[in-house]
Amino acid sequence: MIIESKQNERVKQWKKLHKRKNRDADGYLLVEGWHLVEEVFHSNWSIKELIVKEATTLPKEYDDIKQFYVTDAVFRELSQTETNQGIIAVAEKPNYQVDAQTTQKVLCLDGIQDPGNLGTIMRSALAFQIDLIVLGTGTVDPFNDKVIRATQGAIFQVPFVQGDLTDWLTELKKNDIPIWATALDERAQPLPHVSARDQYAIIVGNEGSGVSKTVIDQADETLYIPIAEQSESLNVGVAASIVLYHFQQ
Repeated sequence: MIIESKQNERVKQWKKLHKRKNRDADGYLLVEGWHLVEEVFHSNWSIKELIVKEATTLPKEYDDIKQFYVTDAVFRELSQTETNQGIIAVAEKPNYQVDAQTTQKVLCLDGIQDPGNLGTIMRSALAFQIDLIVLGTGTVDPFNDKVIRATQGAIFQVPFVQGDLTDWLTELKKNDIPIWATALDERAQPLPHVSARDQYAIIVGNEGSGVSKTVIDQADETLYIPIAEQSESLNVGVAASIVLYHFQQ
């Protein structure tokens, strides 16, 4: 059976997942495109069902997942890309159980708002073996379709939690994790002068205003990346990647 109507109740429920409030309420999100569906399939996340455009052939490895075929018009109603690939997974949002006492390498994000930046940061966090990402208040929803695509699948591999950064930093301090904030204050050290280590928490901040003063005040040290005088600043995704690369040496 092929779902042909955009007014079908199941289609309406799927389309609601385009909005954050409904993803939060239902606990599910849409993952679109062959590469990302493959990535989520091979991760520890759970796929509830697959939405498939008519005449699309699925690999046999997906046989055990509930599948719903829809017309091209219905699929275009659900797709969030300009050129769709005919497959969407309805995935369950993960609930990572994190023990702050055993977490060694943490990346804290203070109000990152651009989906592309968050995606880049998640890719770098995976590449440089971060144990946990903490998405502080004001940070873009990681289950946003643009974020998921920007991560290129990294979101399915690196644990992350959402919450108040001050609470998390307090817990990290209890476990003697040194905390570094990226900032240009009077005590900031240039990154090349900072020694790499096995335990750390790094804080990067909002694209326009950087790390908030309240959060900086909780850091043990601050650091900055030296750049040419004629360059005003670095993109936060690039800056986070440079710092993470340095700390994993």
